[in-house]
Amino acid sequence: MPWDNVPWFTEGGAEHSAEVARLLAYAAFGGAEGVVGSGDLRVKALSTPAAEVQITAGACAIENRTAGATYQAYAGRLPTADRVSIAATGVSARSDLIVARVENPYAYGETWPQPSNPKVGPYIYTRVVSNVPKTATDVRSLSSNNSAIVLARIDIPPNTNAITQSMIKDLRTMVAPRRDRRLFTSFPGSLSTLSYSDNKWHTWPGAAKWSIDIPRWATRVKIVTTIAGLRMTKSDVFASMQNVFAGIQGQNTVIDDDTGTQTRRQTVVVADNLSVSTALRGTTQNLYLQTYMSKVETGDLSVDGSTSIIADVEFVEAPDEDEY
Repeated sequence: MPWDNVPWFTEGGAEHSAEVARLLAYAAFGGAEGVVGSGDLRVKALSTPAAEVQITAGACAIENRTAGATYQAYAGRLPTADRVSIAATGVSARSDLIVARVENPYAYGETWPQPSNPKVGPYIYTRVVSNVPKTATDVRSLSSNNSAIVLARIDIPPNTNAITQSMIKDLRTMVAPRRDRRLFTSFPGSLSTLSYSDNKWHTWPGAAKWSIDIPRWATRVKIVTTIAGLRMTKSDVFASMQNVFAGIQGQNTVIDDDTGTQTRRQTVVVADNLSVSTALRGTTQNLYLQTYMSKVETGDLSVDGSTSIIADVEFVEAPDEDEY
Protein backbone atom coordinates (compact mmCIF):
# COMPACT_ATOMS: atom_id res chain seq x y z
CA MET A 1 0.00 0.00 0.00
CA PRO A 2 1.59 3.31 -1.07
CA TRP A 3 0.03 5.42 1.71
CA ASP A 4 0.75 5.44 5.41
CA ASN A 5 -2.75 4.12 6.10
CA VAL A 6 -3.67 6.27 9.12
CA PRO A 7 -3.50 10.03 8.56
CA TRP A 8 -3.48 12.48 11.45
CA PHE A 9 -6.05 12.29 13.00
CA THR A 10 -8.40 9.33 12.54
CA GLU A 11 -11.03 8.18 15.08
CA GLY A 12 -12.12 4.68 16.03
CA GLY A 13 -8.99 3.66 17.89
CA ALA A 14 -6.80 3.85 14.79
CA GLU A 15 -3.08 3.59 15.49
CA HIS A 16 -1.08 6.50 14.16
CA SER A 17 2.50 5.94 13.10
CA ALA A 18 5.47 7.78 14.58
CA GLU A 19 6.29 9.00 11.07
CA VAL A 20 2.93 10.75 10.70
CA ALA A 21 3.29 12.32 14.16
CA ARG A 22 6.76 13.62 13.21
CA LEU A 23 5.26 14.92 9.94
CA LEU A 24 2.85 17.00 12.03
CA ALA A 25 5.78 18.45 14.02
CA TYR A 26 7.69 19.18 10.82
CA ALA A 27 4.72 21.04 9.36
CA ALA A 28 4.14 22.95 12.61
CA PHE A 29 7.77 24.14 12.58
CA GLY A 30 7.54 25.10 8.93
CA GLY A 31 10.31 22.67 8.05
CA ALA A 32 12.78 24.67 10.14
CA GLU A 33 14.81 23.65 13.16
CA GLY A 34 16.46 25.42 16.06
CA VAL A 35 15.41 26.85 19.41
CA VAL A 36 11.86 28.04 20.00
CA GLY A 37 12.48 31.10 22.20
CA SER A 38 15.29 33.65 21.94
CA GLY A 39 16.61 32.72 25.38
CA ASP A 40 16.29 28.93 24.99
CA LEU A 41 19.17 26.46 25.34
CA ARG A 42 21.96 28.99 25.78
CA VAL A 43 25.35 27.52 26.57
CA LYS A 44 26.92 29.38 29.49
CA ALA A 45 30.09 29.15 31.50
CA LEU A 46 29.59 28.53 35.21
CA SER A 47 29.79 31.54 37.53
CA THR A 48 33.01 29.97 38.82
CA PRO A 49 34.67 28.58 35.67
CA ALA A 50 35.10 24.81 35.75
CA ALA A 51 35.43 21.83 33.41
CA GLU A 52 31.77 21.95 32.41
CA VAL A 53 29.15 24.27 30.95
CA GLN A 54 25.48 24.88 31.62
CA ILE A 55 22.63 24.76 29.10
CA THR A 56 19.62 26.87 30.04
CA ALA A 57 16.08 25.51 29.94
CA GLY A 58 14.12 25.76 26.72
CA ALA A 59 12.65 23.96 23.72
CA CYS A 60 13.73 23.11 20.21
CA ALA A 61 12.86 21.53 16.89
CA ILE A 62 15.22 18.92 15.43
CA GLU A 63 14.88 17.51 11.93
CA ASN A 64 14.82 13.71 11.71
CA ARG A 65 17.80 12.92 9.48
CA THR A 66 17.49 9.15 9.67
CA ALA A 67 18.10 7.51 6.29
CA GLY A 68 14.90 7.55 4.25
CA ALA A 69 13.06 9.98 6.53
CA THR A 70 11.35 12.92 4.85
CA TYR A 71 9.25 15.75 6.28
CA GLN A 72 9.82 14.66 9.87
CA ALA A 73 10.90 16.55 12.98
CA TYR A 74 11.24 16.02 16.71
CA ALA A 75 10.02 18.52 19.32
CA GLY A 76 12.34 18.57 22.32
CA ARG A 77 11.99 20.22 25.71
CA LEU A 78 14.55 20.88 28.45
CA PRO A 79 12.48 21.86 31.51
CA THR A 80 15.47 22.62 33.79
CA ALA A 81 19.08 23.59 33.13
CA ASP A 82 21.49 20.86 32.09
CA ARG A 83 25.27 20.53 32.49
CA VAL A 84 27.88 18.71 30.44
CA SER A 85 31.54 18.09 31.18
CA ILE A 86 34.27 19.44 28.92
CA ALA A 87 37.58 17.59 28.79
CA ALA A 88 40.74 19.55 29.51
CA THR A 89 43.16 20.34 26.69
CA GLY A 90 46.81 19.37 26.56
CA VAL A 91 49.53 21.16 24.62
CA SER A 92 47.16 21.80 21.68
CA ALA A 93 44.00 23.89 21.46
CA ARG A 94 40.71 22.12 20.70
CA SER A 95 37.20 23.03 19.57
CA ASP A 96 34.06 21.20 20.75
CA LEU A 97 30.49 21.52 19.57
CA ILE A 98 27.64 21.45 22.08
CA VAL A 99 24.58 19.90 20.46
CA ALA A 100 21.06 18.78 21.32
CA ARG A 101 20.71 15.31 19.76
CA VAL A 102 17.88 12.81 19.41
CA GLU A 103 19.07 9.24 19.79
CA ASN A 104 16.14 7.11 18.68
CA PRO A 105 17.11 3.41 18.47
CA TYR A 106 13.78 2.50 16.82
CA ALA A 107 14.26 4.67 13.74
CA TYR A 108 15.29 2.85 10.58
CA GLY A 109 19.03 2.31 10.33
CA GLU A 110 19.87 3.79 13.76
CA THR A 111 22.18 1.91 16.15
CA TRP A 112 21.64 3.85 19.36
CA PRO A 113 21.32 1.62 22.47
CA GLN A 114 17.83 1.05 23.78
CA PRO A 115 17.06 2.73 27.10
CA SER A 116 16.39 0.56 30.14
CA ASN A 117 12.83 1.91 30.28
CA PRO A 118 11.43 2.50 26.76
CA LYS A 119 8.48 4.45 28.17
CA VAL A 120 10.60 7.30 29.57
CA GLY A 121 13.84 7.01 27.57
CA PRO A 122 15.69 9.29 27.52
CA TYR A 123 15.87 9.71 23.76
CA ILE A 124 17.28 13.27 23.65
CA TYR A 125 20.54 14.51 25.19
CA THR A 126 22.96 17.39 25.40
CA ARG A 127 26.11 16.00 23.78
CA VAL A 128 29.67 17.21 23.29
CA VAL A 129 31.12 16.57 19.83
CA SER A 130 34.80 16.93 20.57
CA ASN A 131 37.75 17.96 18.42
CA VAL A 132 35.92 19.60 15.52
CA PRO A 133 37.37 22.17 13.10
CA LYS A 134 37.53 25.66 14.60
CA THR A 135 35.25 26.81 11.78
CA ALA A 136 32.51 24.23 12.48
CA THR A 137 29.04 25.73 12.83
CA ASP A 138 26.69 22.95 11.70
CA VAL A 139 26.41 19.33 12.79
CA ARG A 140 25.52 18.34 9.22
CA SER A 141 29.07 19.13 8.12
CA LEU A 142 30.22 16.33 10.44
CA SER A 143 27.53 13.74 9.77
CA SER A 144 24.66 14.04 7.31
CA ASN A 145 22.33 11.74 9.29
CA ASN A 146 22.79 13.32 12.72
CA SER A 147 19.38 14.27 14.16
CA ALA A 148 20.83 17.17 16.12
CA ILE A 149 21.12 20.95 16.27
CA VAL A 150 24.22 22.91 17.26
CA LEU A 151 23.91 25.16 20.30
CA ALA A 152 27.47 26.47 20.61
CA ARG A 153 31.11 25.88 19.83
CA ILE A 154 33.74 26.05 22.56
CA ASP A 155 37.22 27.09 21.41
CA ILE A 156 39.52 25.92 24.19
CA PRO A 157 43.13 27.16 24.46
CA PRO A 158 46.01 24.76 25.23
CA ASN A 159 46.49 23.54 28.80
CA THR A 160 43.00 24.61 29.89
CA ASN A 161 40.66 22.82 32.29
CA ALA A 162 38.14 25.60 33.03
CA ILE A 163 35.71 27.06 30.49
CA THR A 164 35.08 30.81 30.47
CA GLN A 165 32.34 32.66 28.59
CA SER A 166 34.84 34.16 26.15
CA MET A 167 35.57 30.64 24.81
CA ILE A 168 31.90 30.01 23.94
CA LYS A 169 30.53 31.01 20.54
CA ASP A 170 26.73 30.98 20.40
CA LEU A 171 25.54 29.11 17.29
CA ARG A 172 21.82 28.83 17.99
CA THR A 173 19.24 29.59 15.34
CA MET A 174 15.51 30.07 15.87
CA VAL A 175 12.70 27.97 14.44
CA ALA A 176 10.35 30.86 13.65
CA PRO A 177 11.88 34.26 14.40
CA ARG A 178 9.40 37.13 14.39
CA ARG A 179 9.83 40.43 12.51
CA ASP A 180 8.04 43.76 12.71
CA ARG A 181 8.90 46.46 10.18
CA ARG A 182 7.48 49.98 10.34
CA LEU A 183 8.02 53.18 8.37
CA PHE A 184 8.06 56.58 10.07
CA THR A 185 8.06 59.83 8.08
CA SER A 186 8.48 63.49 8.78
CA PHE A 187 8.28 66.57 6.55
CA PRO A 188 9.67 69.81 8.05
CA GLY A 189 7.13 72.58 7.74
CA SER A 190 9.62 75.43 7.80
CA LEU A 191 13.32 76.19 7.42
CA SER A 192 15.56 74.87 10.23
CA THR A 193 19.30 75.56 10.03
CA LEU A 194 22.27 74.14 11.92
CA SER A 195 25.27 76.43 11.47
CA TYR A 196 28.91 75.43 11.77
CA SER A 197 30.10 76.47 15.22
CA ASP A 198 31.18 74.41 18.18
CA ASN A 199 32.37 70.85 17.38
CA LYS A 200 29.50 69.43 19.45
CA TRP A 201 26.55 67.07 18.89
CA HIS A 202 23.10 68.65 18.51
CA THR A 203 19.67 67.02 18.45
CA TRP A 204 18.92 68.11 14.90
CA PRO A 205 16.89 68.19 12.76
CA GLY A 206 14.09 68.46 15.28
CA ALA A 207 11.57 67.00 12.84
CA ALA A 208 13.44 63.66 12.93
CA LYS A 209 12.01 62.36 16.22
CA TRP A 210 9.57 59.50 16.83
CA SER A 211 8.23 57.51 19.81
CA ILE A 212 8.43 53.81 18.98
CA ASP A 213 6.88 50.80 20.74
CA ILE A 214 9.35 47.93 21.09
CA PRO A 215 7.82 44.41 20.84
CA ARG A 216 8.33 42.24 23.91
CA TRP A 217 10.05 39.57 21.80
CA ALA A 218 12.50 41.84 19.95
CA THR A 219 16.20 41.18 20.43
CA ARG A 220 17.61 43.44 17.68
CA VAL A 221 16.50 46.53 15.79
CA LYS A 222 17.61 47.59 12.32
CA ILE A 223 17.26 51.31 11.62
CA VAL A 224 17.74 53.06 8.28
CA THR A 225 17.09 56.80 8.45
CA THR A 226 17.11 58.70 5.17
CA ILE A 227 17.13 62.49 4.76
CA ALA A 228 16.18 63.34 1.21
CA GLY A 229 16.73 66.95 0.17
CA LEU A 230 19.18 67.91 2.93
CA ARG A 231 20.09 71.53 2.16
CA MET A 232 23.63 72.97 2.25
CA THR A 233 24.50 76.64 1.98
CA LYS A 234 27.22 79.32 2.33
CA SER A 235 30.34 77.17 2.00
CA ASP A 236 31.77 73.65 2.10
CA VAL A 237 30.27 71.39 4.78
CA PHE A 238 31.93 68.80 7.01
CA ALA A 239 29.56 67.17 9.53
CA SER A 240 28.42 63.84 10.98
CA MET A 241 25.01 62.33 11.72
CA GLN A 242 23.95 59.40 13.88
CA ASN A 243 20.77 57.67 15.02
CA VAL A 244 20.02 57.67 18.73
CA PHE A 245 17.52 55.03 19.84
CA ALA A 246 16.59 54.46 23.49
CA GLY A 247 19.66 56.49 24.43
CA ILE A 248 21.95 54.22 22.38
CA GLN A 249 24.13 56.12 19.92
CA GLY A 250 24.53 54.56 16.50
CA GLN A 251 27.33 54.75 13.98
CA ASN A 252 28.42 58.07 12.48
CA THR A 253 27.73 58.92 8.86
CA VAL A 254 30.04 61.64 7.58
CA ILE A 255 28.72 64.48 5.40
CA ASP A 256 31.65 65.87 3.41
CA ASP A 257 30.64 68.35 0.72
CA ASP A 258 33.18 70.47 -1.18
CA THR A 259 31.04 72.02 -3.87
CA GLY A 260 31.39 75.66 -2.77
CA THR A 261 29.01 78.46 -1.87
CA GLN A 262 25.91 77.74 -3.92
CA THR A 263 22.78 76.27 -2.36
CA ARG A 264 22.62 72.50 -3.07
CA ARG A 265 20.92 69.37 -1.78
CA GLN A 266 21.87 65.74 -1.24
CA THR A 267 20.48 62.57 0.31
CA VAL A 268 22.05 61.20 3.50
CA VAL A 269 21.46 57.68 4.84
CA VAL A 270 22.19 56.71 8.46
CA ALA A 271 21.94 52.98 9.30
CA ASP A 272 22.37 50.83 12.41
CA ASN A 273 21.83 47.27 13.64
CA LEU A 274 21.46 47.44 17.43
CA SER A 275 20.89 44.93 20.21
CA VAL A 276 17.69 45.35 22.24
CA SER A 277 18.28 44.55 25.91
CA THR A 278 15.72 42.74 28.06
CA ALA A 279 15.04 45.98 29.94
CA LEU A 280 13.96 47.76 26.74
CA ARG A 281 11.56 45.10 25.45
CA GLY A 282 7.91 46.04 25.77
CA THR A 283 8.71 49.74 26.35
CA THR A 284 8.28 52.89 24.27
CA GLN A 285 11.51 54.65 23.30
CA ASN A 286 12.51 57.71 21.29
CA LEU A 287 14.36 57.59 17.98
CA TYR A 288 16.01 60.80 16.80
CA LEU A 289 18.97 62.14 14.86
CA GLN A 290 22.06 63.89 16.18
CA THR A 291 24.26 66.08 14.03
CA TYR A 292 27.82 67.24 14.65
CA MET A 293 29.01 70.39 12.88
CA SER A 294 32.76 70.63 12.50
CA LYS A 295 34.69 73.90 12.41
CA VAL A 296 36.83 72.48 9.62
CA GLU A 297 34.36 73.89 7.06
CA THR A 298 32.08 76.92 7.40
CA GLY A 299 28.96 75.82 5.52
CA ASP A 300 25.51 75.34 7.08
CA LEU A 301 23.01 72.47 7.00
CA SER A 302 19.27 73.00 6.83
CA VAL A 303 15.95 71.25 6.22
CA ASP A 304 12.80 72.83 4.89
CA GLY A 305 9.51 72.07 3.17
CA SER A 306 11.38 70.32 0.35
CA THR A 307 13.01 67.84 2.74
CA SER A 308 11.67 64.35 3.49
CA ILE A 309 12.88 62.36 6.51
CA ILE A 310 12.14 58.62 6.57
CA ALA A 311 12.97 56.12 9.32
CA ASP A 312 12.72 52.45 8.33
CA VAL A 313 12.65 50.49 11.61
CA GLU A 314 12.62 46.69 11.72
CA PHE A 315 12.55 44.70 14.95
CA VAL A 316 13.78 41.13 14.69
CA GLU A 317 13.90 38.13 16.99
CA ALA A 318 17.17 36.22 17.16
CA PRO A 319 18.99 34.20 19.84
CA ASP A 320 19.34 36.47 22.85
CA GLU A 321 22.57 38.44 23.15
CA ASP A 322 22.06 39.82 26.66
CA GLU A 323 25.06 39.64 28.94
CA TYR A 324 25.14 36.43 30.93
